[in-house]
Amino acid sequence: MKPGDMARLEASVRGRVHGVGFRYYVVVRADRLGLTGWVANMQDGSIRCVAEGPRADLERLLEALHEGPASAIVERVDEDWLPYTGHWGAFSIESSGHRGD
Repeated sequence: MKPGDMARLEASVRGRVHGVGFRYYVVVRADRLGLTGWVANMQDGSIRCVAEGPRADLERLLEALHEGPASAIVERVDEDWLPYTGHWGAFSIESSGHRGD
């Protein structure tokens, strides 16, 4: 894999995404794809996801964010693509001001 194939995805997911297991859904998919980063519930009712890895795998994660778990209603996903940093060693759930699931 070329260094240029690595990227960072920062995404905010809006809709009915708290209290439906969305963070765990993201962790399972990110782990399966071998991505690093984190996911958290935000106080404004959104889910924030920051993930790094191969661009193709990040695009698969983005597709999963648009879908969400069965009980979620995803209304919008805002995405930003940034350079890879290699900052994280795993993918985890981060705490925030909201404890939704």
